[in-house]
Parts: sequence; C-alpha cells; structure tokens
Amino acid sequence: MADRVTVDVVVVGAGLAGLSAARALIAQDKTVVVLEARDRVGGRVHGQTLSDGETVVEVGGQWIGPGQHRMIRLSNELGLERFPTYNEGDNLLRFGEKQGRYEGAIPKISPLTLADMGVAQMRLDRLARQVPLETPWTARRAERWDSMTFETWIVRNARTEKARSLLRLYSEAVFAAEAKDFSLLHALYYTHSGGGVDALAGVKDGAQQDRYVGGSQRMPMRMAEDLGDDVVRLSAPVRRIEQRADVVTVLADGVLVTARHVIVAIPPVLAGRIDYDPALPGHRDQLTQRVPAGSVIKCNVVYDSPFWRADGLTGQATGDEGPVKVVFDNSPPSGSPGVLLAFLEGENARILNRASADDRRAAVVAGLVRFFGPKAAAVTEYVELDWSEEQWTRGCYGAHFPCGVWTQYGPALREPCGRIHWAGAETATIWSGYMDGALQSGARAATEIIAAS
Repeated sequence: MADRVTVDVVVVGAGLAGLSAARALIAQDKTVVVLEARDRVGGRVHGQTLSDGETVVEVGGQWIGPGQHRMIRLSNELGLERFPTYNEGDNLLRFGEKQGRYEGAIPKISPLTLADMGVAQMRLDRLARQVPLETPWTARRAERWDSMTFETWIVRNARTEKARSLLRLYSEAVFAAEAKDFSLLHALYYTHSGGGVDALAGVKDGAQQDRYVGGSQRMPMRMAEDLGDDVVRLSAPVRRIEQRADVVTVLADGVLVTARHVIVAIPPVLAGRIDYDPALPGHRDQLTQRVPAGSVIKCNVVYDSPFWRADGLTGQATGDEGPVKVVFDNSPPSGSPGVLLAFLEGENARILNRASADDRRAAVVAGLVRFFGPKAAAVTEYVELDWSEEQWTRGCYGAHFPCGVWTQYGPALREPCGRIHWAGAETATIWSGYMDGALQSGARAATEIIAAS
C-alpha cells in the first residue's frame, strides 16, 4: 500500500531545478516533498567512480563559467571547491587529414576562413541579442527566423566550407544536435541566453572554465542532504497527476501525495509522458510532442597519466570528421590518472547508439588516436553514458526547438496549467539548458507558488 503524504507543494524531479525549488519553498515555510524516479539525485548531473575507488569522472553536466552567478553563489554556500579546466599548452584543430596546433582561442586557419568565421559569428551574436529572453516568439523577425533551420542560416552566411564546419561544430558541441535539427530562432535564443558564441564555446572566460572537485553531482547531493530523507524520496517515479479546483494529487510508485501545488521539474519530453487528469491543454501537450532532447554519449577514456600534457597539449581537440569531434582533458585536480573526455554528439551519437559497446569504444579510441597519436591507444579504463538510453532523461544536454515551435507553442513552456508549474533547465531564460539555468528555473517556479499563496 502506498504511503499517503499531505504537503503544501510536491516537486517532481530531484535534479538541480527540483531541489532549488524545494529549498526556496522551505525557506518560505512551505511543506514540501520531492519525488525522484531514479535511485539518486542530480538528474542530468552525474558522476561515476573509477575502479581505483576514488577518482570521479563526470558523465553528465560538469562545467561552470563566469556569469553563472547562481551556481557560484550556491557552491560557495555549500562549501564546494572549484578548479580550472586544464588549459595549458596548445589546442588541436583537424580538418580532414590536416591537423594543426594553436594556443588560445583563435585557431591557426587561413585568413580567409578566419575572416569568414569572424563575420558569421559577429552576425550570429548580433541577431541573438535581438531575441527577448522571456518571450523569444515576440522578436521582430521571429516568424522568419523560426521558419528556417540553423543549417540554412549557416549556408547563407558562411562562404567557406571550413567556416561552415566550425559553425556546425558549435551546433553539435553546444546543442548536442545537428544544425538542421532546430530553428534559427532557437539558435539565437540559446546563444543570447548563454552570453554569446565565445561564452558558450570557450574555456577561459567561457562556460567550460571551471570544474568541481569531486564532481558537480556533489551539489545536488549536498542539497538533498540538507533537505533530508523525509523531503526527498528516491525510486518514486510519478505516474499520474490529478488536479481539482483547490488540490492536486500526485501518484508515484510507493507514495500518494496531496498538495496545493505541484512543480514538474523534469525535461519536457518526460513531462509529456505523465498521465494528467484532466488532460493538459492542447497547446502544452503539443509543445512536449515537439521539443526533442539532444543526442550525446559522454566517453571518459582513462590513462595512467595525462601524456598529452608532456607533449605541450591542453587535451582540447576539435575536428570536422567524426565520430569524435570534441575532446577535453577531464583529469582530476591532481592530474592522475589522465582522462580524456570524448563527446559523441548529434548524428554520430545516434549512429553509435546502435553499435555494440565494444565497437563504440573502439571507434572512440580510434578517434583519440587520430588526434593524439598512438599513445592514446594505451587505455586503462573506459566509462561512457549514452543519455538517450537513460529511462528518466531520454537525451541531453537539453531540448531543442525545431522550426515553428517557438512561435506557435513558446508561451506554453513556462505558463502554469492551473496548479501545475513547470521548471527544468529548458525553462530558464538565463543559461537555458545549463546547471545555472536549472537553479534559476526552480527558484522561479517557487516564486510563482509563493505569489499565488
């Protein structure tokens, strides 16, 4: 028989958004229960321990950068230490069979390609600043921008094939999707939300600048510890939400919660799979049918030592041919063991999702050998996570909006449905899709409920 609980607010999902909402509500003397489907907290923030029993490699969200004020403030409050992403030496950039080294943020490419890329990026940033973050669908050219894909814009605005390849790399690395998968309006909104192309793609002074000692999952774990086991209930996937005039009833595995309000703080694709009574308004339900999650497999490849550092390399590598197009040094603060983080994103993630685990590992290691030479074949351990296979996520990093979705369904993203409120990184206006955005979304949903009380 299910436990019966009565509280002011029930929160669905114990990721950063749900835990942030719970903290804000409890601070206002509201009673809260958080229902989490998994047997852990953190949602899309997750770390795994290597066979040495000590080293944590991150298979989910991990980086923090300047401007992510909520993450910085909360991590300071919780006593979490940060350390810089390894960034000493040269980066690698590969086009076809030609590979070059460069230091800093500007790659050594032909002046024509560099100028072409610079002009296209300047245009993209300028257009992005014209998109209102609270209401992207009200931008002056929203209908036009939402009617074309980001790929269409790339082809029209970059003249050289290498500049086009770099913009497609931006799409895969930041959105975990192909440029043809989402609208230009979404690309502009997301770019504006994260402070521009350089901020989203960069390491120094960018979104990948710092990491957390022991892994970023320590933050939601610490938040859940502060809330207590009576508030945060694990292994309790929510199956049904019933809403009446003055009450909501939430049915999860093992528990039935009655509350005044509910915050659904999970990705839109999962929120759409809950059974609602009465059914959600059509525009909200149709929204969740149209915002797929990105495709990404994070692959941590472990070595006895970070050999690339001795070769004068940062461990950061990008290339225009897959399956591995983006690589970072993901070693712990001590530098031992050495860890290269290889991303499989967009179409490459979808293709290798269907490969065997052994074939996928072989493809990833071969990609690293292509960048770093034969030393990259001496792998001691390999840890991957395909987020499309995660039952309670179904893709990462976040949702992307195909053509027509923002302009036709945008208002439904955050608009409450009676006593049902929406949170999650996708609903954030600043750093949408990021850990910082998740915190913002939870606080915003809590504020809605407090204002309605």
